[in-house]
Order: sequence, then structure tokens, then C-alpha cells
Amino acid sequence: MNLHEYQGKELLSSFGVRIQRGIVAQSAKDAVDAAKQMTAETGTGWHVIKAQVHAGGRGKGGGVKLAKNLQEVEEIAGNIIGMDLVTPQTSAEGKRVHQVLIAEDVYYPGDNEPEEYYMSVLLNRGTGKNMIMYSTEGGMDIETVAEETPHLIFTEEIDPALGLLGFQARRVAFNLGLSGGAFKEMTKFVSALYTAYVKSDASLFEINPVLKTSDDKIMAVDAKVTLDDNALYRHKDLKELRDLREENPIEVEAGALGLNYVDLDGNVGCMVNGAGLAMATMDLIKQAGGEPANFLDVGGTADAARVEAAFKIILKDPAVKAILINIFGGIVRCDRVAQGVIDAYKNMGNISVPIIVRLQGTNADIAKELIDNSGLDVMSATEFQEAADKVQEVLG
Repeated sequence: MNLHEYQGKELLSSFGVRIQRGIVAQSAKDAVDAAKQMTAETGTGWHVIKAQVHAGGRGKGGGVKLAKNLQEVEEIAGNIIGMDLVTPQTSAEGKRVHQVLIAEDVYYPGDNEPEEYYMSVLLNRGTGKNMIMYSTEGGMDIETVAEETPHLIFTEEIDPALGLLGFQARRVAFNLGLSGGAFKEMTKFVSALYTAYVKSDASLFEINPVLKTSDDKIMAVDAKVTLDDNALYRHKDLKELRDLREENPIEVEAGALGLNYVDLDGNVGCMVNGAGLAMATMDLIKQAGGEPANFLDVGGTADAARVEAAFKIILKDPAVKAILINIFGGIVRCDRVAQGVIDAYKNMGNISVPIIVRLQGTNADIAKELIDNSGLDVMSATEFQEAADKVQEVLG
């Protein structure tokens, strides 16, 4: 589950991480009121207006602007709220902006020049350890840094049994070239950031940039936070932060129906039980010359109601030209699935795209007989290759 920047910063702050402070606004008038409040609380004269959407690269799309007075705050906020923000991480249609963050200006003059760093905490799946990735090249796309100057990216792996050790936090500060007060500030920042990552059951904390201010304070100017969905039952308060407006509406609807669904860009809809079989089915579709339109795992209870719900979800995608149902009857009986397909087809009326059904496992022979004798425009298959051939046939 992704969080907005302001939500991620609030979470970080609760664990003692210094953040760039800000107030969320839903309208231009709210933005002006928020700016006045920020000035009263922080003394900031300028304000940064930031679009709150689940996407990176907001500045490149015009979603991050600096306002030097209240008139500019109102004007910029009014332009950003309601816009469809297009960034390198969104579709061509962009994402609608519903709110903005009015943040304090932290690039104030002082004894030293401000410096920006990149830092993230995530799981290294290759080693099974948490990892802090960091670089002196903050404020830039980390992918570009990795490609052009990989020697400027450092990593620190943390044994989950031991946690972050003091010397590791100090090594991060040293590799970033810090000394004196900034060095001590960074070690505290790294420790607090790692604690926030672990205690919130996150899968990603990305801070770009981490800022060393002109008076050697270390703070998070941005915050991209992804929480582990499987651990949300332990964090009822964090679960409430979910913003459904930022998610694919079909995926949200499927989730409410208990279906594991991921929207893709292809032309063949998939209805499968089990994640491994679903992945194999997507490979099958590719080999047959098609492109999977979705990942859909109906689970072990593929009855008529569940199959009908899955049909409706798949058919919401206008790009779907065929549907492949691939069920292995281990827990669920194949004849029950077949009857579910028949009942769902009749309940929905005419389905305008070809349907290929492959059922293997318990009572597979009975299931094939049910499909073949149903009188419906449904093609049955027994073998994987047979199903692939039928997909290729209907796609022309």
C-alpha cells in the first residue's frame, strides 16, 4: 500500500525523523490558510506547493512549485489542484490531483551550502537482509545515477537478527562526506529511518532528497513509503491511510470481491486459481501470440458467484479479445467450476468474446462433458498446448 508524501512524513516524524514540515490543502483557499499557518509556526516566508499523488517525478510534470508570497500560493495551488499530472511514472493520461502539500522552504541561507542526498531502505531479496541504499547524488533519478555513475551508489546490508548497528549508521554518514554536527545528525537520521521502516512493516522507504541544511540539520524533504499489505492487520491506524482514488478502480473492485487481480495491457483475459498457475498461463498466452490482459487468481472457491464476478471484472477491460480459464482442481472440483462457468454465462447473457476453458484435476472428465454439452459458445481444452492452440485460433 502506497502512502502520500505528507502521510509518509507524518509516519517518519512519529519515529523521530526530522522532516520538512507542511500542511495539506484541498483547495486554493485552504492553501493560503495553510501557508499563513506555516509562516506562524516556522517563520518561513516562501512555500513549496507539492501535488499529492502516488507517483514520482512530480516536479518534471509541473506538480512541485515554489511560491514567494500568498498570491502565488493561491495561484499555484489553484492550478495544480484538479490537474491531470503526467510524470515518468504515470500513464499518458496522468493522475488527477485532489490535494497539495504546503511545505516550508528549507533551503534558507546560512554558513554552509545546502546539500542533497538520496537514501532508501528496502529488502534485498537476494540475501534476505534489509538494505540501506544511499548516494551523494540526491534530487536526481536514482536510475540515472545507477546507470551513469554507479560508483556513487552505496549500500549497507543489515542482519535482521541484529538490527542496524552503530558503526553502520556512522559509515553511511562517512561515505556521504559529512563531519562535525552534520555527521552526528546523519547517524541519528539513519537510525530513526531504519526503525521507522521496521516498526511500520514497510517494504520501501525512499527519501529523495535527504537535505543537509545550511545550518547542518538533516531532514527528509520528500518521502515515498510503501507498506507491506500482508502486515496491515498489525497496523489498523496505517490501514486507514489508504487512498482508493490513487488506485486502479477495477483492481479496487476486484479486491472488494476477494479476487487477486492486477490490470495489464494485453488482449487475453485470464481466470486462474493459484498464483503459480496464473504466471504459467500468462507465459502460455505470450507463446500463443497474445498478451495477457490481467493477472486474476480466483482462489480455491471458484463457484458460480465467484466466476461470474471474475467474468465481469475481466470484461470491464475493452481491450480483451478472448478469455482463457485455466483451473487445476486440487482443492476445488473441476465439475463445480464448470457448472460455475455455465451458470455465470447464462446469468450474464451473451458474452461477446470467445472463452477457452481448460480444467484439470478432480472430476476433469465430468467438467469437460458439462462444458461440451452446455450448448454455449465455450471451447474446452484438456492439455496446456491445446489451450494455447485455441487461444491462437481465436486471436486469428
